[in-house]
Amino acid sequence: MPRGDGRLSHDLDPQRPGPQDACGVFGVWAPGEEVANLTYFGLYALQHRGQEAAGIAVSDGSGVVVFKDLGLVAQVFDEPTLASLRGHVAIGHARYSTTGGSTWENAQPTIRATSAGTTIALAHNGNLVNTAELQREAAERRLDFDGATNDTSLVTMLLASRPDLSVEAAALEVLPRLRGAFSFVFMDESTLYAARDPHGVRPLVLGRLERGWVVASETAALDIVGASVVREVEPGELIAIDEDGLRSTRFAAPEPKGCLFEYVYIARPDATIAGRNVHSARVQIGRQLAREHPVEADLVIPVPESGTPAAIGYAEESGITYGQGLMKNPYVGRTFIQPSQTLRQLGIRLKLNPLRENVRGKRLVVVDDSIVRGNTQRAIVRMLREAGALEVHVRISSPPVSWPCFYGIDFATRAELLANGLDNDGIRRSIGADTLGYVSLSGLIAATEQPKSRLCRACFDGEYPIELPAGHLIGKHVLEGVGRRVAAEASGATAAHNDNPSSADGHNSASALSGTTDRMTAGLTPSAATQRR
Repeated sequence: MPRGDGRLSHDLDPQRPGPQDACGVFGVWAPGEEVANLTYFGLYALQHRGQEAAGIAVSDGSGVVVFKDLGLVAQVFDEPTLASLRGHVAIGHARYSTTGGSTWENAQPTIRATSAGTTIALAHNGNLVNTAELQREAAERRLDFDGATNDTSLVTMLLASRPDLSVEAAALEVLPRLRGAFSFVFMDESTLYAARDPHGVRPLVLGRLERGWVVASETAALDIVGASVVREVEPGELIAIDEDGLRSTRFAAPEPKGCLFEYVYIARPDATIAGRNVHSARVQIGRQLAREHPVEADLVIPVPESGTPAAIGYAEESGITYGQGLMKNPYVGRTFIQPSQTLRQLGIRLKLNPLRENVRGKRLVVVDDSIVRGNTQRAIVRMLREAGALEVHVRISSPPVSWPCFYGIDFATRAELLANGLDNDGIRRSIGADTLGYVSLSGLIAATEQPKSRLCRACFDGEYPIELPAGHLIGKHVLEGVGRRVAAEASGATAAHNDNPSSADGHNSASALSGTTDRMTAGLTPSAATQRR
């Protein structure tokens, strides 16, 4: 199935993808409603934020059950499964792995039972930057690891490690010690919780149902379940919802630094972030592009679908006709069936094809959202020229991506980022365009209608608002690397060869399919909360 909003431009080669989206989280407290079904549809609306795995946790007050697996939401869940997930509170997650490999163990929600008989399930959008530090603390306290290698499982374990405290009190103790980007939804047997890091890097919104409450990564997930938008969860805020109503507590002073790339690419066009409609912002970015990088041309075309709003704005501002020049196959999305080398060489043609009659003999302005490695744009330019385009002028609705993200988006490494080693003309030559223009950082910020000081712009300017740890203690596979070092040290072996966390890629490929027939976890005892069998 296609991605949630049909954006295909960064998935042309599954072996060398572009920026991978942040995860999507959803939570609902609604007695009398089919909360598993509501969560399913909420995740369906958030599918664009993560396509590697999906999961739902639900409670009827007597226990928490989690069902999760690798795959898209519609691949993981069917009607009988949802019908078996009965209760009044639920959370859900659509995952792209930003910490830990793409394995069943790392799928979310994570679940832990405490010795006091409480069960905690948690789903996370974002990425912590002090994960290695937290794991060392957990190891020193001899906390029981469950085989997962992501920061979400680590946070769940820390929350469950204080049976002397309520879940709410444990959260108020743990949350201030977390550094990085996090939008959490979590639950116990009777209560729904939501928390957002003090910088509010990743979005999180609160909605109202007739008989309950909803929290979600984007407003589109509220719309699909018929919830009205109440407000954003504030940076540094913990919300608890139960039969006594909604409670709000501050665990940290807010220092807003919302992700600028949400406006460019991640969020759905129908989302609203900090009061700004994303589609309107993208159209405005396109207008700004036309002002900053005008060109004589016959047709403005988008790279579907993520380039569409900016292309509309470019056409409106420039007076050049807007039209379609590339058609996407809406039924080609992410798949676990990898193409053969022959098919992979076709690359873009598996997902996009030119409208030859529209582009032949035309001078084209091609609008896309970003350039990471340049593979996508290089293939598109070549294909349009083969289809008869006279000129191809590429316009990008974000500045050059020159720095990696450590707050929940999995870009390429800095060495792989095309803008890291080439100037504008070098990039233009690399992708084969006649001209190339990026929107300025100031122009992009203006389109969001947010002050520069309230936005994280690190992938564009290298200014990281949350301090990063020194050395190698950061990155997607940091826990896998740290875990191997701890094991080696415990056995008296040298761990020097494990100092590079990135060497952990594919550390447990056999586990990737191990959950396909055994996917449900019931949180009844500490052992049951961490085992599939």
